[in-house]
Amino acid sequence: MSPALPSVAVVGGSLGGLTAALVLADLGCDVRVLERSGSALEGRGAGIVALDDTLRWVAERSDVDPETLCSTTSRVRFVDPGGATVHEREHHNRFSSWNTIYRAMLADFEARAPDRYGLGREVTAIAGDADGAVLTEASGATSRADLVVAADGIASPTRAALLPGVAPRYAGYVAWRGTVPESELPEPVFAELADAITYQVLPGSHVLVYPIPGPSGSVVRGERLTNFVWYRNVAAGPAFDDVMTGVDGQVRPVSLPPGAMRPEQVSAFRSDVRALLAPVIAEAVLAVAEPFVQAVHDIEVPRMAFGRVCLAGDAAFAVRPHAGAGTAKAAADGWELAAQLTAHPGDVDAALAAWERTQLAMGRALLARCREIGDSSQFTGTFTPGDPALSFGLRGPGR
Repeated sequence: MSPALPSVAVVGGSLGGLTAALVLADLGCDVRVLERSGSALEGRGAGIVALDDTLRWVAERSDVDPETLCSTTSRVRFVDPGGATVHEREHHNRFSSWNTIYRAMLADFEARAPDRYGLGREVTAIAGDADGAVLTEASGATSRADLVVAADGIASPTRAALLPGVAPRYAGYVAWRGTVPESELPEPVFAELADAITYQVLPGSHVLVYPIPGPSGSVVRGERLTNFVWYRNVAAGPAFDDVMTGVDGQVRPVSLPPGAMRPEQVSAFRSDVRALLAPVIAEAVLAVAEPFVQAVHDIEVPRMAFGRVCLAGDAAFAVRPHAGAGTAKAAADGWELAAQLTAHPGDVDAALAAWERTQLAMGRALLARCREIGDSSQFTGTFTPGDPALSFGLRGPGR
């Protein structure tokens, strides 16, 4: 008789949690997802780099064609403040949006495990023991699992309970972000941006623009969105609090969503766009109706496994976005967990120990690389157009 597979509770139903839930359910585990939100999750429409690990479930186990979830570009281009090209090369990139991939993966999970994606299920405590853990929810309900995968994000309550000395470290800069329908761009701007990821390097800063799927998931040219990200230094303290204070007067240290920015902040931002950005980039950014801002943080953990509870995705390592690998790392955590459970049949503890070794090494390497890229742009001035080290990748540039 084959060793019994563990029952699994996944805390957090975002992309990392969904990947873990899908691959573990496909392995044969009894899996349920506990998501604190009362409704299906929605991202803010911003773009993500669609690396192989991000799309692995769709590519290998789903009936969905991964190319239908991605916009593609064939060139990488850097422009100067006047808009002239200072570097250009052929390089294939795929981009998607959080919403597009989440919808596809959630549909797969609900088809494979009906009624196992629980909404409004906020986990407030996890008490581990030698054979598993008991989860307590805000409602007072309790349940037990042989294995708990805590994929509850950058503000992870699970990590805070297990590693109270670990907290997000502000990197010293924020990312202004936003999207605009390609159909709303002037034709010359659309033509110039449609098939490239376009960068501009500024003193202590850089901005990038690329196409992502449209609100309905369309990847047809002209029906997509143009996505921008502009990294800007903001000193910790009063300056940071000012940027992160929304129209409601509340300081949100992680992000302010579309529509939450104060009008005076948006006005000052747009003035800087006109003054500092290349015309083709400026036109796209100025067309964005509701820009928003995310603070850039690092998180590094010394451990990922605590008995039968493990930290995955941003709950363990939150990395700066410069390698385009945050969602890929979260997905890789789930795939590797399934691989180690397969390699250690019936021995969850041995599987977790082996999983922790590999994923700690991957997380540390990615974190170091993302810090190096970010610091080269924002602080040291060594972010160089055409540098192959800037290529997106989870395991290294282009990998």
